[in-house]
Amino acid sequence: MKKLLLCLLVSILIITGCENKETNNTEPNEVDKIKEQLNEMSLEEKIGQMLIVSYRSTVADENLISILNDVKPGGFILFSENFESYEQTKKFVNDINATSKIPMFISVDQEGGTVQRLKQLTDHEVTVIPPMYELGLTNDEDLAYDVGRVMGEELRVFDINMDFAPVLDIYSNPNNTVIGTRAFGTTSDTVSKMALSFSKGLESTGIISVYKHFPGHGDTDEDSHYTLPVVTKTKEELLDLELKPFIEAIDEGADVIMIGHLAVPSITGDDTPASLSKEIITDLLKEELGFDGLVITDALNMAALTNDYTKKEIYIKAINAGVDILLMASPSKEAIQIIKEAVVNGDITEEQINTSVEKILRLKDEKLPKENKYTSDYLGSSEHKEIISKIK
Repeated sequence: MKKLLLCLLVSILIITGCENKETNNTEPNEVDKIKEQLNEMSLEEKIGQMLIVSYRSTVADENLISILNDVKPGGFILFSENFESYEQTKKFVNDINATSKIPMFISVDQEGGTVQRLKQLTDHEVTVIPPMYELGLTNDEDLAYDVGRVMGEELRVFDINMDFAPVLDIYSNPNNTVIGTRAFGTTSDTVSKMALSFSKGLESTGIISVYKHFPGHGDTDEDSHYTLPVVTKTKEELLDLELKPFIEAIDEGADVIMIGHLAVPSITGDDTPASLSKEIITDLLKEELGFDGLVITDALNMAALTNDYTKKEIYIKAINAGVDILLMASPSKEAIQIIKEAVVNGDITEEQINTSVEKILRLKDEKLPKENKYTSDYLGSSEHKEIISKIK
């Protein structure tokens, strides 16, 4: 009898084990979909996925279409010059998307205050959003969520799926002209609380938030568009203030963080910009703070970089530092050739490229909206205006 029971027990364990194996097999198959996609891509196509490109025009003309077909970029950033009318902007984005088999990040700088591209529309009233500093003064997390949702709903009208917002910089230096009222406040608590609530509202509409500008641009008085700002604080001081909102965002599952063009000599030992620094991107952001999402540079045409580095140096240093996406590496065809040559020469490993592109493809598969329910009725709606009127 004991032998019979023992045999039955062994049989049950064997059957259960087989069932578990069958069940567990489904998960790797899902992962393999992305890996299979990656394996089918050429090196040039993989590098293209690491680029977000721009084109200052209201139409997708033959030149732009040719660039997009050749480069196959991972994304496109819209500027004020791309917005004219509702129908024009919809067609512009549709024409861009039509060139790519892989969904694109259609991105924009829409923060509120001085940075909001939708204001350029001439035939539709849009909701004008005050500076985030004014929103921060309300100390109302629910309102911050609603403002994020308002912004997201109006961006989604145009199939935009990525916003370079919120700003996590802390307005701690009154002489700071580049951040100023773009920040949510002067303390880490206010910035963390309000920016993360805003981000949740934004993401509820299908927008991917890009948190910026790591490791913190608030305590500078130089503008990285023109020169390289230098942050004189120690890492410990940064951890006590500037890095706190980023740490909270990481803990909340941030998908994308933008690296600023600013030097932190106490960490790097020299004036290497953060966007080109392995010590800041890989050692601090990824390993010490535990960020496993996508790292994107600020625009690569800014003088903080171009004053001191060649394009080749910028691309190689940024990728080796741990950057996944290069914003506005221009001209993009040249950028692909420079990076491809660097891989061939051993200055960048293809493994690094593959790691970044796999993360890019995975985020697109998981987060980019498959459909769009947002129509022009959302633009400047009475509900949106009522929400914004609460910012006083």
